[in-house]
Amino acid sequence: MTSPVPASRIPEAVHQRRWAILGVLMLSLLIVVLDNSILNVAIKTISTPAPIGLGATQSEIEWAINAYTLVFAGLLFTAGLVGDRVGRKKVLLGGIAVFGIGSALAAESGSPGQLIAFRALMALGAAFVMPATLAVLMNVFERDEQPKAIGIWAGGVGLAIAIGPITGGALLDHFWWGSVFFVNVPIVIVALVLMAWLVPDSRDPSPGRLDPVGVVLSVVGLVLLVYGIIKGGELADFTDAKVLATIVAGLLVLAAFVVYEKRSDHPSLDVTYFKNKVFSAAMSAIALVFFALMGVTFFGVFYTQSVRGYSPLESGVLMLPLALAQLIFAPRARLVVERFGNKATTTAGLLLIAATLAVFATFEADTPIWLLEVVFFLMGTGMAHIMTPTSVVIMQALPREKAGSASALSNTFRQVGGALGIAVLGSVLATAYRNGIEGKLGALPAGLRDTAGESIEATLGVAARLGPQGRALITPANDAFLHAMHVTALCGTGVALIGAVVTALFLPGKPPAGQKGEKEAELVAAAD
Repeated sequence: MTSPVPASRIPEAVHQRRWAILGVLMLSLLIVVLDNSILNVAIKTISTPAPIGLGATQSEIEWAINAYTLVFAGLLFTAGLVGDRVGRKKVLLGGIAVFGIGSALAAESGSPGQLIAFRALMALGAAFVMPATLAVLMNVFERDEQPKAIGIWAGGVGLAIAIGPITGGALLDHFWWGSVFFVNVPIVIVALVLMAWLVPDSRDPSPGRLDPVGVVLSVVGLVLLVYGIIKGGELADFTDAKVLATIVAGLLVLAAFVVYEKRSDHPSLDVTYFKNKVFSAAMSAIALVFFALMGVTFFGVFYTQSVRGYSPLESGVLMLPLALAQLIFAPRARLVVERFGNKATTTAGLLLIAATLAVFATFEADTPIWLLEVVFFLMGTGMAHIMTPTSVVIMQALPREKAGSASALSNTFRQVGGALGIAVLGSVLATAYRNGIEGKLGALPAGLRDTAGESIEATLGVAARLGPQGRALITPANDAFLHAMHVTALCGTGVALIGAVVTALFLPGKPPAGQKGEKEAELVAAAD
């Protein structure tokens, strides 16, 4: 059992400005999350041929998203350790600066390949920002205030998700597609100034050694795995020899990573943490919920813009209920946990996510839009009651000095879950769409058939080029996409249900009356 950390560990001057510090940390978090939520709305525009967009294919769009998430996830372990070693404030400042430079370069990309490369540079900076924000938080708040602070921090994610799509839609209505990245630059400048002024530095007095071999193995393994999955979806054939070889190679490298980390005396991923079933269940819940939700967000944009015909700004406004629900409920989720316990709160959240995904599988081209809004609001509500309790469980499972490592692990599983969600569910969507539209493309010239079958946006692009002849493709394209969306949503439902089973079995229930705070932390830290 870990004894309470004395209040004297936090200097009085830092304690007095802790809420202002939290505000600055949320601003730093805002730019990292804002970027992804803005990009979601811009997906259709970027896939449009030049000069409006870059003419990116669906697989290139997936890579523009996953280049960010994979680099981000692969470097989080090391970023957390670097912050613990050299100081969290220093890595925050450096990370945000690199993120801003990457954003400016991404805005000027001349091809999908350049966009993918600059998104990876942005991820390099973001990897040092995200774990440092939670690590600083854990070092300026006492344990009894940490759940409230983490709830507000999680609510900041909801705020970013709310601002992102609307901001992105407004920018796309008035400026070129690159403005969705350039908008990060002024936010970065403000964050740098406030951070240098307010945020105290902190570090682990006994930091671990860096683990470059582990970092390389994790990044290579994830890239191979995700590449194989995306390629299988692009070809609509997961039995292709190259696809299978790439997926198997990725799994083997990841297995080698786990073995190496287990034997290393300075692992970036301490696998012994996962002997604690509570810790493992919380990590699994985070990964699975982002797996399901990132996949839904990916196809949701095409549903609202390509099938329903909404503009990017209107599409962003339609996603507002999802973000507002997180903003409303994330800071209050700790009260639900106090009343019902971690197990009931998180499991109910996952069941709610599963139910909303199942409803998504019934949507058609003429489904009342208010029903979509209700579903988005309930999705955000479910997510809020998963992220806050699992974040508290994970952060309080390790000593305060290891806050960077705990934050890195939490964010790694979230990013890896999201990347695999986009890859797997995106591939399911692509495969189901190609299978549904192929029979309708027989009248097209041979050279256009493959292009038109890649995605609904590709089909509509070919239809637009053919003029009046192409109008006959619009209805089959919408029908094929809706069928593919239904299949993908049901896959996401199954993933969310698996998460609910895991949390119901392994997360702690409601503590006995009168025992809160430290008792909950003891339950979390106790290894089975």
